[in-house]
Amino acid sequence: MTGSILSAFNIIVGICTFIFPVRALDNGLALTPTMGWLHWERFMCNTDCDADPHNCISEKLYMEMADAMVKDGWKDAGYEYVCIDDCWPSRDRDSEGRLQADPKRFPGGIKKLADYMHSKGLKLGIYADVGTMTCAGYPGSLGHYDTDAQTFAEWGVDLLKFDGCNMPNWTLLAGGYINMSVALNKTGRSILYSCEWPLYEWQFHQPNYTAIRQTCNHWRNSADVFDSWSSVTGIVDWTADHQDLIVPVAGPGGWNDPDMLVIGNFGLSRDQQETQMALWAIMAAPLLMSNDLRAIDPQSQRLLQNRHIIAISQDPLGKQGTRKAKVNGFEVWQRPLSTGGLALAVTNRQEIGGPRHFPLTLATVLVWRSCYHQCNVTQILPQYRELGVQNLFSKLQLSVNPTGTTLLLLSPVPAMSCTRLQAKKWLRYLSKDRAQRTAL
Repeated sequence: MTGSILSAFNIIVGICTFIFPVRALDNGLALTPTMGWLHWERFMCNTDCDADPHNCISEKLYMEMADAMVKDGWKDAGYEYVCIDDCWPSRDRDSEGRLQADPKRFPGGIKKLADYMHSKGLKLGIYADVGTMTCAGYPGSLGHYDTDAQTFAEWGVDLLKFDGCNMPNWTLLAGGYINMSVALNKTGRSILYSCEWPLYEWQFHQPNYTAIRQTCNHWRNSADVFDSWSSVTGIVDWTADHQDLIVPVAGPGGWNDPDMLVIGNFGLSRDQQETQMALWAIMAAPLLMSNDLRAIDPQSQRLLQNRHIIAISQDPLGKQGTRKAKVNGFEVWQRPLSTGGLALAVTNRQEIGGPRHFPLTLATVLVWRSCYHQCNVTQILPQYRELGVQNLFSKLQLSVNPTGTTLLLLSPVPAMSCTRLQAKKWLRYLSKDRAQRTAL
């Protein structure tokens, strides 16, 4: 490139940067993964309040969930958002072009609901769509981004879940999501922005995760979660298969969202519920429950409120964990923590037989950087147990139920001088190639 052409090129780039600046989302929110409750998987689009007043999408439902969150320890455990999903609005905008809540099901309007949440020390989330209509056919935000953002801010909304249905052309998705992000920030109110941008682009091309990270506080990548083991494992597998792409962009302020926790519903066994909870914590996923907090069983409540798992989820380092190994029907997942240690999950993916033993040697799961020379090992799931200080070559026999997970916390022990024998053993281990180490 000649000097004159290069100068012209730099001028054009400078002009384009001035016109189209890249501004990272900087709303100070979601510095750790979002925690709360979201209605969709459990209550879906049930709008028949005459036939089913206890479970229909109405202000009564959200107020009762808020009451339960305060009364039953959810708020104290860290769950703070009560989120409305699709099917809340009237079928038509008002005379000024503003969204309005269905007057029969939300007689006090959304502002009343937001005020109620705030009086409980909670926050309110709401749902809208980037396209012409929501997925259930209610008014979308296309052409109304500024108006809708200002409306949500005036109502006192704290989170927006922005879906991606009914966009006339998929190439408009990115612009729509960016425009709503700008509109939310212009309101001056702190509104957490939950996007479904990549979910709707994957069918056409690989999404631009740098732009998504600069726009959203978290983003959905894969299909809606159902109350089934196959749905949970499908999401887990998708995440693992794409981890090299999606993990590097996650961190404080922006997270990959594998969708809702369905713990406490009908489709998952006890072991499968523990697996979802453990892996969502390892994956630094938002913990948005979709269940009935008014009637949840005590075991599910204890699991969802487990302070040790929540501490892993909310670790301030903000590093998303990854799948490190697949062997003999087991999967090993790891997440680095701010303590210098690791959260380690061993999942038994077999769906037949009984408990199987997984021989865990710390050296073989690549934790030596954190545990040189020793680690204190604590089992979090399936029950809490202190396993004591282990060195790199100690062998732990983990018993893992079919579809279950053993979740461990590995905390480094301050280095001590090692014996000559330990040093020789360590050097022999490092001299082996990776295949030999795995076979140890």
